[in-house]
Amino acid sequence: MRFMLSLFDPEGYWDSVSEEQMGAALDEHRAFARFLGERGIEFSGEAVMPAGEAVTLRPSDDGVSVAKAPFAERREDFAGFYLVDCADLEEALEIAAHCPMGAGVEVRPVWSAPS
Repeated sequence: MRFMLSLFDPEGYWDSVSEEQMGAALDEHRAFARFLGERGIEFSGEAVMPAGEAVTLRPSDDGVSVAKAPFAERREDFAGFYLVDCADLEEALEIAAHCPMGAGVEVRPVWSAPS
C-alpha cells in the first residue's frame, strides 16, 4: 500500500536559512533515504518550490481562472513529499516518524483506482 508523506515547513523558512542550515537539512533527507533503503521500503520523492511560486487553476463560469497563488493560504509551506510503499498505516506512521519534520509531516494513503 502506498502512502504520501507530505512535508511542511514554516512559511518563508528557506528564505531565511544559511547555506550551512540548508546543507544540514539536505543531509537529514539523505539519511532518511538511506533509512528507507535499509528497510527495503520502495520510495520516491521531491522537494517543491515555495508557495509564492505556485499557480492555481480553478473552474469558473468563463472556463478556467488562473491565479499566481497557492491553492490554499496557510502558515506553513508545502515543501515536498515522499511516496512510500508500506504494509499498512501503522508501518507508514512508524516510517514517517523518522522523516525530517520541518513544521510537520502529513501521512495520507494514495488512492488506487479499481481495475
